[in-house]
Amino acid sequence: MAVRVLLADDHQILRQAVRLLLERHGMQVVAECADGREAVALAAKISPDVAVIDLAMPELNGVDCARQILQARPATGVVLLTYRIDQRQVAAALRAGVRGYVLKTQAGDDLVRAIREVFERGFYLSPGISHIVVGAYLQGGEPAVDPLTVREREVLQLVAEGRTTKQVAAVLRLSTKTAESYRAQLMQKLEIHNTAGLVRYAIRHGVIQAVFVLSCAAPALGISTAATAARARAHRAPSASCLRSDREMLPCAAGLSRRVMFV
Repeated sequence: MAVRVLLADDHQILRQAVRLLLERHGMQVVAECADGREAVALAAKISPDVAVIDLAMPELNGVDCARQILQARPATGVVLLTYRIDQRQVAAALRAGVRGYVLKTQAGDDLVRAIREVFERGFYLSPGISHIVVGAYLQGGEPAVDPLTVREREVLQLVAEGRTTKQVAAVLRLSTKTAESYRAQLMQKLEIHNTAGLVRYAIRHGVIQAVFVLSCAAPALGISTAATAARARAHRAPSASCLRSDREMLPCAAGLSRRVMFV
């Protein structure tokens, strides 16, 4: 029986490339989506065997998305896709129950292998990520723990994406007063006193991708709309037609993520 896969990534080119890759290897992509909250809802509805989730997505980042999926559907395996290695995020993902962690710069075969391992209840970490885990173990220490609670991280992500307090409250189904309280709480905890600082913190810690600043949070950083549009055009991603083989598929599609990380 084919492995049933939920695919969540906010870049359509990468989703198309990964779908082609997985179908070529006999897997079935049963649903696709472009943000973390939709991924949680779809997983609860269709119960996929494995969810392949981008680490940095709008609405809800990959680690918190994985945590919520696994709380609702413990039988679903989760594989995270990312273009960057961050020790804190790797630790958070493993604590959340993620059993696959794949770099977008790796060959497509690595993702296929990861999905199969996770489907069989095993673990798969890309080489660069496994070195972090082993290195931390040999040093006898643990990666730094995220100082924010799950709810504070959700508020941070939405604020960094340009949402107002009322919008944050609506997305999280909170009162405006409670949303404002969470925002003040996380700013005090991080010793950050303005929205621009929250945006920069969110980018540095992988809560959002810098590309979100282009469309949502640019005004908070004083970046003009004309400048962001020009930069976006200059960093346009390659088309899906360049994806020729399993060994090229992930690195080529991942160019969409890498080439816009210029903030």
